[in-house]
Amino acid sequence: MPKLYLVATPIGNLEDITLRALQILKRVDFVLCEDTRVSAKLLKRFNIEKPLVSFYEHTKLEKIKRIIGQIRSSDSAVLITDAGTPGISDPGGRLIEEILASEDNNIEIIPVPGASALTAAASVSGLPMNRFLFLGFPPHKKGRQNYMRVVAESVYPVIYYESPNRLVKNLELLAKFSPKARIVLCREMTKVHEQILRGEIGEIIAYFRDNPDKLRGEFVIVVKNPRLKGGSARDKIT
Repeated sequence: MPKLYLVATPIGNLEDITLRALQILKRVDFVLCEDTRVSAKLLKRFNIEKPLVSFYEHTKLEKIKRIIGQIRSSDSAVLITDAGTPGISDPGGRLIEEILASEDNNIEIIPVPGASALTAAASVSGLPMNRFLFLGFPPHKKGRQNYMRVVAESVYPVIYYESPNRLVKNLELLAKFSPKARIVLCREMTKVHEQILRGEIGEIIAYFRDNPDKLRGEFVIVVKNPRLKGGSARDKIT
């Protein structure tokens, strides 16, 4: 039975790759990845040479079916994302869905856990994380208000991702629904310029207005609404 390994890759620091991930990458037939240029750098760092096949958000169904056929005709393949765990707010979920929906599905899907921006942010949040709500990326336009309303009304901590060019507007909209929300904002996790900010939402907004040069990299936002009991996001912004 052909195997498809879902291999987590580093979200920044390349030393976060696992030994098991390296072993599997070395022995599979080919690697599915979002951006072949990004993945080529990762494989080169660990002296691994494998054929790379691009698979990204806008890959058409026809190509997905060809990819599934390629997996079936191989002994094993790997799916990786540009950073983190495949299937977590990235195109990997779509591929898995199509594989499982196939009438003649004979592909064994095997997770190889590792780095994840989601769990990294949860672990340092200082909030009770026995239950939380993960919402991925907010919509760019349509549905954004409803998205933020869901964040503001959650009785559990909410974790979501955002890009630097939309971060301030995103927080300003959230502040309209939950002006007393407390935020743990993780920027460039595991990288050289890693930064974790904690404070009321107004403080976080003011910080980025005063420091626009910090609006770079990747952001994970953890939100604690006033109704949430336990834990504390109170800390000085650094």
